[in-house]
Amino acid sequence: MNINDKIYIAGHLGLVGFAIVRQLESRGFTNLIMRTHKELDLTNQVQVQNFFTQENPDYVILAAAKVGGIHANNTYPADFIYQNIMIEANVINSSYENKVNRLLFLGSTCIYPKEVKQPMREDALLTDVLEPTNEPYALAKIAGIKLCESYNRQYDTDFRSVMPTSLYGINDNFHPENSHVIPAIMQRLHKAKVNNHAEVLVWGTGNAMREFLYVDDMAAASLFVLELDRQTYQTNTEPMLSHINVGTGKEVTIREMVETMKEVIGYKGKLIFDTTKPDGAPRKLIDVTRLKNMGWEYSVDLRDGLERTYEWYVTSL
Repeated sequence: MNINDKIYIAGHLGLVGFAIVRQLESRGFTNLIMRTHKELDLTNQVQVQNFFTQENPDYVILAAAKVGGIHANNTYPADFIYQNIMIEANVINSSYENKVNRLLFLGSTCIYPKEVKQPMREDALLTDVLEPTNEPYALAKIAGIKLCESYNRQYDTDFRSVMPTSLYGINDNFHPENSHVIPAIMQRLHKAKVNNHAEVLVWGTGNAMREFLYVDDMAAASLFVLELDRQTYQTNTEPMLSHINVGTGKEVTIREMVETMKEVIGYKGKLIFDTTKPDGAPRKLIDVTRLKNMGWEYSVDLRDGLERTYEWYVTSL
C-alpha cells in the first residue's frame, strides 16, 4: 500500500479494528476512512453502495461484525447469522463493484468443527459439524470466506481472509457478564486487589488449554497479509481454501494464564478453582504453519501482553 492510498476500516471501534487503525496511523497512513454504526449501517445495502460510490476506497479491511459470548449466541441466533451475512455480502459486493484493489476479511477460528483435530489446520474447514452454541455466527464467517473466494474465482478480485485465535488487549470488552476469559478474570483480580479480598473464584479446573494472541500482533498480521504480493498469497493458499490462521501456535493452561495475570496485577490473595463449573473444550489451538511459511510470526508473549492490557485497563477506569 502507498502512504496516500485510501483505506476503509470497517469496525474501527472494535478490538481488532482499533488496533489496525493505531498501526496504520503509526506508519504514517492518514487517508483512513471510518464510520460508526450510526453513520453507516453495514446491513443496509443501499447505504453501503452509496458510501462506496462516494468514498471509492483503494483498500478495505472488514473487521466489522456482530459478536458476543455463548449466552448472546444462544439468545439471538437469528441476529448473529443475518446481520453478519448482510455486513459481509454488502461490503464485499460493493468492494467488487467499485474496483477496490484489495480486501481483507477477518473471521474467527469458530469456523472449525466441534471435534476438530488439534492443532486446527485450515483444511479442517467444512469437514464436520460445528459447535451448536455458536453455529449461526460460525456459518456467517464461513460465508464470508466463501464470498471472498467466489468473487476471486469469478471476477479475479483480490479478496483475502484471516482467522485469528483468541484475542485480547487494548480496547477489549470488560463487560462484567459478556467479556471473554482474559478481561473477565482481569477485572475480577483487579477488584479483589483494590478491595483486599482474600480469594478470587475461577470457573473450572484450570486445566483447559488455550491459545491467546495479543491484539497488536493480530493487527500486524492483518496488515502483513493485506500487503503480501498477490503471487505469494496465491502460492501459499488455494482458490477454495484461501483463509489463513493467525495465532501463536502455542498454548497454556487457564491456570497458567491466571497465575501469570495475578503476578502482573500484583494480587496477593488466593485463587480458588471451582471444579464444579465447566472447563469448556479441553484444547483450542490453531496450526499457524501457513502464515509462518509466508514470513510472519507473533512478537508479544503472554506476560508482556497482559502487562500492556492491564496498564490500559487501569488508566481507562
